[in-house]
Amino acid sequence: VQLVESGGGLVQAGGSLRLSCAASGITFPINTMGWYRRSPGKPRELVASIPKGAGVTDYADSVMGRFTISIDNAKNTPILEMNNLKPEDTAIYYCNVVLKVPWGTDIYWGQGTQVTVSS
Repeated sequence: VQLVESGGGLVQAGGSLRLSCAASGITFPINTMGWYRRSPGKPRELVASIPKGAGVTDYADSVMGRFTISIDNAKNTPILEMNNLKPEDTAIYYCNVVLKVPWGTDIYWGQGTQVTVSS
């Protein structure tokens, strides 16, 4: 499985970005897709996750109401729409896919895309 993020960049506070993640090589059913981020000096944290089928979409409290996660089902691509960006959103953003496999679940990560929000 390969995941390649795109859409990161430099934006001013209050601006918007749209992240996408091209997925290939997926041969098992998808359980969830999501976005995590890592800021300098901080551990990686969940930004948002969404189930492929029925289930609950989850957001970090810090992005609730500003970020929206969705799945492009035709491409099996998770999308993260980020609005009203703040300097504290500056981080490397990673795409994540959890697959249902016969032995349980397998988790895959992209290489990350940098998001920088200037004040």
